[in-house]
Amino acid sequence: MDPLVIAGKAYSSRLLVGTGKYKDFEETRTAVEASGAEIVTVAIRRTNIGQDPSQPSLLEALPPSRYTYLPNTAGCYTAEDAIRTLRLARELLDGHDLVKLEVLGDPQSLYPNVVETLRAAEVLVKDGFKVMVYTSDDPIIARQLEELGCVAVMPLASLIGSGMGILNPWNLQIIIDRLHVPVIVDAGVGTASDAAIAMELGCDAVLMNTAIAGAGNPVLMASAMRKAIEAGREAYLAGRMPKKIYQASPSSPTSGLIGS
Repeated sequence: MDPLVIAGKAYSSRLLVGTGKYKDFEETRTAVEASGAEIVTVAIRRTNIGQDPSQPSLLEALPPSRYTYLPNTAGCYTAEDAIRTLRLARELLDGHDLVKLEVLGDPQSLYPNVVETLRAAEVLVKDGFKVMVYTSDDPIIARQLEELGCVAVMPLASLIGSGMGILNPWNLQIIIDRLHVPVIVDAGVGTASDAAIAMELGCDAVLMNTAIAGAGNPVLMASAMRKAIEAGREAYLAGRMPKKIYQASPSSPTSGLIGS
């Protein structure tokens, strides 16, 4: 499969996975391995990556030498809080500058606060961060985030953790068509078909956490998601046949029939 390029670095996998909600770091490790993902997100406020030396660290289960860490600002509701969290992450990860920005609007819907997101993105880009940003499926906001210098724009498919799939493919298509940086579906994927549809639309990648961690068998679901991403990308590159409303077309040749 053709590589995914983010901030000048190429990745063979177009599936990005979160590291939260698993029963332990061992299950996290096996699920991530099954997914084939090379980029893993980590919630700095919720996961130990060295903040507490006395507790097990995710860095031991998923070594940074093998995976690209994507620190995120899950749980942040203001630009200031998000900026402070990512500056802490940069210190903990020895100057790591590729980050995922998300600023939430409220704890019930977890819908992005795009005003605060724009504020935080502007500061972080100027501060030298390579910002991948979670946002709504608003094409205007997506374009503004690209213009601010974000290296990837990550519109939701539906609410975080809802598993409702892609509720507004039309807005996603507008974003895909207009932006030049990678467009990565983030939030709402529930099963493999959702991931395949996102890729068939032309999304550059999909990020998910609950769809894998919340499955009955997370490792098996991670494997399914890997295959769905690959199939969806290949289908997009192949180009689907045109849809024909109320018009049938035989699948076999109509000329040279036997006995005619």
